[in-house]
Amino acid sequence: MVDFMYHNPTKIEFGKGKEKLIGSAIVEDNITKVLLCYGSERIKSDGLYEKVITSLKEKGITWVELSGIISNPILSKVHEGIAIAKAEKVEAVLAIGGGSVLDSAKSIAAGALYHSDVWDFFIGKSVIEKALPVYAIMTLAATGSEMNGFAVVTNDTLQQKYNIASIHVYPRLSILNPELTKSVPKNYLAYSAVDIIAHVIEGYLTASIQPHFQSRMVEGIIQTVMETTEILLQNPDDYNARAEFTWAATQALNGSTTAGTNPTLFPNHMIEHSLSALFNIAHGAGLAIVIPAWMTWYHTQNPAQFKRFAQKIFGENSAEEGIVALKSWFAKIGAPVSLKEAGISTDSIPNIAANVFLAAQRQGASKVYTQEVIETILHNA
Repeated sequence: MVDFMYHNPTKIEFGKGKEKLIGSAIVEDNITKVLLCYGSERIKSDGLYEKVITSLKEKGITWVELSGIISNPILSKVHEGIAIAKAEKVEAVLAIGGGSVLDSAKSIAAGALYHSDVWDFFIGKSVIEKALPVYAIMTLAATGSEMNGFAVVTNDTLQQKYNIASIHVYPRLSILNPELTKSVPKNYLAYSAVDIIAHVIEGYLTASIQPHFQSRMVEGIIQTVMETTEILLQNPDDYNARAEFTWAATQALNGSTTAGTNPTLFPNHMIEHSLSALFNIAHGAGLAIVIPAWMTWYHTQNPAQFKRFAQKIFGENSAEEGIVALKSWFAKIGAPVSLKEAGISTDSIPNIAANVFLAAQRQGASKVYTQEVIETILHNA
């Protein structure tokens, strides 16, 4: 086990009706005006919007809005939010929605206090030194963005999907009411499950130092997600299953599963980000395609851990059987497992690989993930 420092500054309020606490939490930080970010108008039709603004009004907090944030959030919308935040002199950013809304909110929070283009942070041209406080009310469990300092955005001009990472964009408070995720359609529940598994499986399978304790945490998260996904696909009203699914999503990417391991890359996410940047495929759907293809290429480089995965998760005896079992489970829950299923032709592979390779260069992974290697993985898909 390697030495590490673990610090997570995000406060979590978990449970039914907790969204009503948002006004009290914000006013405690002496904030009087926020930028309210959300995606669709669904939060108005289901009553969540009214609950939130009532809570804000009761504490004398004013707000301006940025709506219409889409899945696979885009830089142009972030620019729009930054312009509003600066013009209106907001003191914080409040996100209501899933990971796309929160990632946009984090990016806006950093860009609102920056003198130049926020994209500088994504390409490593500048480092985030400060940001507006961020608050979140989650309506989808998947990305883990509610308890980490990451955000991913697509530059819709360049078709590049990159991330930022900073202690300054950790949410001060994230409210997780599992009931708020009930309206998520079944296909996005499946994609969310894949995304959660992807968050923990990257380090689990690539770290050269992987303590047994960390492996057991990862395996527990994967098993919980698989069990609760199958329950929720049959019975969306099962609160306990929904609560466990929600908390597993948060735990998957708050830094706890990788503490004590050595630094690792996120190759599956790196490859998938190009799929969603180029084809606007849902992130979890893209991961369901990439993960088995990447595992097929990579498993001989860490055979013991791949065998452990097969045994602990599926009761299989070999890495190859574990890969087949995972791919079959993705298909079982309704996620695509090939490029063809997503309507992406093999003719597109060189262009996809070139896009991924730019990201690999940015992440210092281009010696391992050459364009040829990336094309091999994509052909596996």
